[in-house]
Amino acid sequence: MRILLVSSEALPFAKTGGLADVATGLSKALSNAGHEVVLALPCYRRHIDELARGERIGQVEVAMKSRRVKADILETTLDESPLRVWLIDQPNYFDRGSLYVEGGLDYADNSERFLFFSRAVLEAARNQYLLPDVIHANDWQTGVIPAIVSQQLRHTADFANVGTAFTIHNMAFHGAFPAHDMALTGLPQKFFNWRQMEFYGQLNLLKTGIAFADMVTTVSPTYAREICTSQYGCGLDPVLSDCGDRLVGILNGVDPEEWNPEIDPLIPENYTLESVDVGKAACKSALQQQLGLAENPKALLFGMVSRLTDQKGFDLIAEKADAILQADVQFVFLGTGEERYENLLRDLQERYPGKVSANIGYNEQLAHQIEAAADAYLMPSRFEPCGLNQQYSHVYGTPPIVHATGGLADSVIDATDENLEERLANGFVFNKYQSDDFLEAVWRAVGMFQHHPEDWKRLQQAGMSRDWSWDQSADKYVKVYEQAISRTRSE
Repeated sequence: MRILLVSSEALPFAKTGGLADVATGLSKALSNAGHEVVLALPCYRRHIDELARGERIGQVEVAMKSRRVKADILETTLDESPLRVWLIDQPNYFDRGSLYVEGGLDYADNSERFLFFSRAVLEAARNQYLLPDVIHANDWQTGVIPAIVSQQLRHTADFANVGTAFTIHNMAFHGAFPAHDMALTGLPQKFFNWRQMEFYGQLNLLKTGIAFADMVTTVSPTYAREICTSQYGCGLDPVLSDCGDRLVGILNGVDPEEWNPEIDPLIPENYTLESVDVGKAACKSALQQQLGLAENPKALLFGMVSRLTDQKGFDLIAEKADAILQADVQFVFLGTGEERYENLLRDLQERYPGKVSANIGYNEQLAHQIEAAADAYLMPSRFEPCGLNQQYSHVYGTPPIVHATGGLADSVIDATDENLEERLANGFVFNKYQSDDFLEAVWRAVGMFQHHPEDWKRLQQAGMSRDWSWDQSADKYVKVYEQAISRTRSE
């Protein structure tokens, strides 16, 4: 199958969140399975080293209202993989300090930037650098692609049977812009209506992708159900409910070349399921020394790598941190976000020296070290479309503590007596988003770690022995692609 996967970010080129991990991990798995895959993203010049940009293979031109804008198509490969990568090089749009924002505000021309990017990718495909069987678009930045394919390109011979898939990674980000930006899409004004591209008087690119794609996916089965409700649908739940069997939830995977304690070059000692006790003890001791925590092997070390926001459960942590820290435990945090939570973590570190390490910012090596060193991983998110860190935690033998939502509900099995007996349990789950329920899950983890090490080992074994790689997820995406293509042929 020839697959064109389009994303606004991808590793190792540019990343602000999990979308980059997903775009690259899925593309590599599909390519390794024998499919011909091209991954397309903007050429963010200040983020992508010149040597990593590959070679110029052509140029495209796109009409943006009254202007015609050109872009070079650069092509490179990813490591030793057969995966091809297109970088859409248009410096006026993408040679900037960050991907989406400046000074905390979105770039004023984000609509124009990513509409141009989406249309440029399609022009490159039309020029037959790759004539795909399916085009897989991701999030609002590429939401116009399914619309252009279904309403314009499908009338051409080359694209008559090209299917489209559209993945929602987070419903909270709509890509909503003024109505006059409709002219930048290149589509007739008639599609600016409440069923397809308009949402409360604005152009909504997330809604556009949902409305026009042959298949719509999101990043976990539970989240696919949740977004069809008013609680999680962010106003688009009626559109999603109308999708019927066009909407599918597929749990994200883990790239075993990036996240694997057996070969991870970023941690002080590698380990496997068989050597997890020795390996994690060495990693824990090293991290405690590095971060100024008390070298106490018996203290349960909680790790957390996250944006510091309400969504990630920091309101629960703020309410219960003092109570938890009365026990023989330690915390290590890594992340950045809301100022009040950055200050909270700094305050905890100051008031509990040797027990709390607050690392404000982001550090890839430290993120790996935390996963390897921590005994348990905190992820009490209010909502979580999929989540990756709970899966990384399973791979590293670090049982997660989670709220039962989205992908967390799909990947963490609670440590009940029955689940432990059947060797299914791999973490701790609380069902209601309330601080007392969160605290109860934490106390269950502390009690098991300190008094029932044989049960703790079962949790680690259940997490580490499961295949969390992208291979299984990629197989499910191929089935979605096949459904998308079959829908074009039945029209």
